[in-house]
Amino acid sequence: MTDTPIAPAHQADHQKMLIVDFGSQVTQLIARRLRELNVYCEIHPFNRVTDAFLDDFAPRAIVLSGGPASVPDAGSPRPPMRVFEMGVPVLGICYGQQVMMQMLGGEVVRTAGTAEFGRAFIEPAADRLELLHGWFHGAREQVWMSHGDHVSKLAPGFAPYATSPGAPFAVVADPDRRFFGMQFHPEVHHTPNGPKLFENFCALAGFTGDWTMGAYREQAIAAIREQVGDARVICALSGGVDSSVAAVLIHEAIGDQLTCVFVDHGLLRKDEAAEVTGMFRDHMNLPLVVADESELFLGKLEGVSDPETKRKIIGGLFIDVFDKHAKEIGGAEFLAQGTLYPDVIESVSFSGGPSVTIKSHHNVGGLPEKMGMKLVEPLRELFKDEVRALGRELGLPDRFIGRHPFPGPGLAIRCPGEITREKLDILREADAIFIDQIRKHGLYDTIWQAFVAILPVRTVGVMGDGRTYDFACALRAVTSVDGMTADYYPFDHDFLGETATRIINSVPGINRVTYDITSKPPGTIEWE
Repeated sequence: MTDTPIAPAHQADHQKMLIVDFGSQVTQLIARRLRELNVYCEIHPFNRVTDAFLDDFAPRAIVLSGGPASVPDAGSPRPPMRVFEMGVPVLGICYGQQVMMQMLGGEVVRTAGTAEFGRAFIEPAADRLELLHGWFHGAREQVWMSHGDHVSKLAPGFAPYATSPGAPFAVVADPDRRFFGMQFHPEVHHTPNGPKLFENFCALAGFTGDWTMGAYREQAIAAIREQVGDARVICALSGGVDSSVAAVLIHEAIGDQLTCVFVDHGLLRKDEAAEVTGMFRDHMNLPLVVADESELFLGKLEGVSDPETKRKIIGGLFIDVFDKHAKEIGGAEFLAQGTLYPDVIESVSFSGGPSVTIKSHHNVGGLPEKMGMKLVEPLRELFKDEVRALGRELGLPDRFIGRHPFPGPGLAIRCPGEITREKLDILREADAIFIDQIRKHGLYDTIWQAFVAILPVRTVGVMGDGRTYDFACALRAVTSVDGMTADYYPFDHDFLGETATRIINSVPGINRVTYDITSKPPGTIEWE
């Protein structure tokens, strides 16, 4: 990731929450919970949060995230002591609680037998705490734990407010200084009452919920105009929700300085090129160039099977195509694209911080260092559901905003192993049937994303009285809130049987259909 902050400086007028990131894979969910409360927040890695940064940012409150490090280890991450000297509320989560205790005079140890991973239940201590208002209507509260170390001695001024068998200091606080720590993760779905805890913390810090999509729209438009000036911009338009919302937003900001470029890379779904170009030319009246570059992309991908190599090739070719069209329209200086926050998080170790790379996204990790244009990414701070809310704010129709996500690399990452034209043709037909089945059964809007992947194996089958030796495919359908975690959709067996029969009977080349029931994590939504 570059030095681009997770949120732009033009949000300075809002009440601000700072999230100090210690490398947890779910840090972004903290931001998600806060945004649901209309609280503006920024995530910054611990190694960039200096005294000068804190004084300049002037947060109303601070959250210390979880992380994979161990506080007792030499050189483990620390925030500056200034965090605890600013007189603002501080909430420490998991590693954040432990580092708070260690820095303020407590102790953290690693002891065999006290680790907790997964669902746990905490019980209240004798005293009540304003942070826990609305908790413990019963005798205990379900939470999600993920820790090996634990606090063994509280820092002066702190007291316990909730306990669990593996964490005697599951919730601790120094109410006078408004310092709070918890060993569990309130940001994840598996802590059902976690949103109420964040609501209480924001109330304690005096947040009024002044960050809305309407405000974001106005400030994003101002930021685009400031960044671009009178220069020309081309927008990488895939036809998906993200790039389309980005295009409409940028067009509202700079008008005819924008030209959208839709690249048909030969990896689109059935009839997608015609649908996208028709929609934008007929209904949105945006300047649009359609570039048929399928021969270029498929030629470069021939014989390539490694998924990271595929993504890098596709990312590089996209830039080559956009460079070409930038010159044709008279020299665009900026490339706009619909990069989202989850793309950034999954693509690279966060700003050089301690989190690990999951996979490269074609519009983040796949970009060559020298691309010849500057980037405009007005959605880089947003989750998918926030992008949809922004799209409604911009007046895009619901039937379009509700489209399932489709990745920039297209069918390349739904075709594990080597890509061939034969496999792509088979995949398009099978995918079209699966989506038609979902729509026919009234499930499209319930499912976050659905697609077919063609597997890099052939299997023996019997059709009629003859032997077949054809491809197997996997159906994938997931439910999700923000794309960072996902569960498989629980189709009934009648639906799966009906769909499998349609695919096998209608698509030459497939003789076996499977259903992927992997959640995220441990899997990702896409196969590659």
